[in-house]
Amino acid sequence: MGKTDLRIAVLMGTKDGAAFVDEQIQSLLAQSHLLIDLWISDDGSADGTVAVIEAWKPRWTKGRINLLEGPRQGFAANFRSMILDPGIDADCYAFCDQDDVWEPDRLESALGWTQAFDAGIPLMSCSRTSTMTETGRLVGHSPLFSRPPSFRNALVQSIAGGNTMLLNRAARDLLAKASARTGFVSHDWWAYLIVTGAGGVVRYDPRPLVRYRQHAANLVGANASWQARISRLGRLFKGQFADWTDLNLAGLAVNRDLLTKDAVACLDLFANGRRGSLFQRLGALRKSGVYRQTFAGTLGLYLAFVLGRI
Repeated sequence: MGKTDLRIAVLMGTKDGAAFVDEQIQSLLAQSHLLIDLWISDDGSADGTVAVIEAWKPRWTKGRINLLEGPRQGFAANFRSMILDPGIDADCYAFCDQDDVWEPDRLESALGWTQAFDAGIPLMSCSRTSTMTETGRLVGHSPLFSRPPSFRNALVQSIAGGNTMLLNRAARDLLAKASARTGFVSHDWWAYLIVTGAGGVVRYDPRPLVRYRQHAANLVGANASWQARISRLGRLFKGQFADWTDLNLAGLAVNRDLLTKDAVACLDLFANGRRGSLFQRLGALRKSGVYRQTFAGTLGLYLAFVLGRI
């Protein structure tokens, strides 16, 4: 089967997104790939989001638009409900936010990459993003990462947004199996952990294939700015990162059987490195080989270990 014959299921989560969802769906329709089913889980919108989606159904020419009712327990639970839905059947799966804009080759470029691998290998493609304001003005890009994606990186960093991800069927089935056992902090970080931990392959495309809309309350300029980097390090030292890590490690603990031996060994060293004396913690961290994508980020990681903030 050639890549043009592959059907992609785009999984979109919505909640009061009437102001932006039309533009996002327009960018999905403009995708160069032809076979796309759009699955939208609305998490209790009180504005006109559902009406916008319903109006799109007869205009969608790439497949079908399917509107689902979300669990109304937050964005992570909403995406989890779609990951677990056995009725969503396709060759590949892509996550989608309600208020972004996709570049026309966002799906086709990722799909082309998957064709070089055996279908039984879990594959996940993700990319850099452009950052835009609420009104659509481009203001920068997310960080450009150069170190390879891996489980050792995934333990301490989520390198790409779910809005840039495409998973083949093997990766989605793996993710569904793991997600049936536990919830998660965020579907994108969880997907990165599970796919790499189980020996799958992750590709990080340096091209910004999604225009990521930052709303006024959250916009700090470009994601690559020093302000944004300092903000991330601030969360690291305040202990918020430790709370997220607790949840990730709990989820991995009930999925140990899905992980490779190397991933389990790394996981145990990292988990043990969060306990014990200072020298024991630093020794376990160094031996585990975990890393963040930048030197400053890895330095911050070690400082957080010294301070017991991770």
